[in-house]
Amino acid sequence: MSILQLPQAVPTAILMDWHATLVDTHDAMYHAIDDVLPRLEALGLRDRLLTTEQSKTLEDARLVKYVRDHHRLHPKITAQRKISRTDIFEVLFGSDQDAKARIHAAFDDCYKKYVDDVHALEPDTTSQLRRLRELGIPMGIISNRKRDYLEHELSRLEDGAWIELFDVIVCGDDVAHRKPAPDMLLEALRRLGQQPGPTCWYLGDSTTDVIAGKDAGVTAVFYNGAQWPQSWLDKIFPGSPRHPHRPDAVVTRFGELVRLVRDMVANGKRVQRATEAAFTPPEGRLREN
Repeated sequence: MSILQLPQAVPTAILMDWHATLVDTHDAMYHAIDDVLPRLEALGLRDRLLTTEQSKTLEDARLVKYVRDHHRLHPKITAQRKISRTDIFEVLFGSDQDAKARIHAAFDDCYKKYVDDVHALEPDTTSQLRRLRELGIPMGIISNRKRDYLEHELSRLEDGAWIELFDVIVCGDDVAHRKPAPDMLLEALRRLGQQPGPTCWYLGDSTTDVIAGKDAGVTAVFYNGAQWPQSWLDKIFPGSPRHPHRPDAVVTRFGELVRLVRDMVANGKRVQRATEAAFTPPEGRLREN
């Protein structure tokens, strides 16, 4: 298990990203990216791309330059399929909220042609979700996707069998600001009747997921399904004053998260029973016996 450190608290809610965390929609996403990037000039966004000096890493600067020069992603990035559209737009536009809102809207318009192309990311995702569900912990989906697209994709997975597994779903068009803003996480907790804190865990595969989780004040668990080496994790989560956000834990498979949750829940129950036994008056113990 690739855990940087254990979360501080047993979860009372588990929120999860959608694309590249629970489901594989890579083909659909990259087709829509291919469609939208040639429209940057028409959208008035080409001149709003970040400069080299504004980029977080040298790799980010190279990605922006290639998009500026060629109006598409580098074929290597497309072939690897390891970076989400949200992270791509963050790399391209940084903190420019208006530019990101416009590119997300244009992406959504392109994505509707490919919305049927969805599969569970891992072969045992369904069974692992059910194992989590058995613990009675509320679960939710957090996605920058439009609600009608996500609900359509959700209905296609095992003929809609996933729908009953989730207590809350918050999408990009439900709130004022998409990830990496914390709005969706805070809205999900509001609907669940819970307060932000370490007992809410948020699992996601991108740097924007970690930023959203940390800014929401919850436990951020990074899903490293892309199998990035530790050296790359240290680069994208440097913990610097400019980029302070780091995940509270890292897992490489969804089953690792499930095992971690089950172990912490079981250990928490053992500690609770031991504490209760320690504070039971002697006459109470005798009566129980």
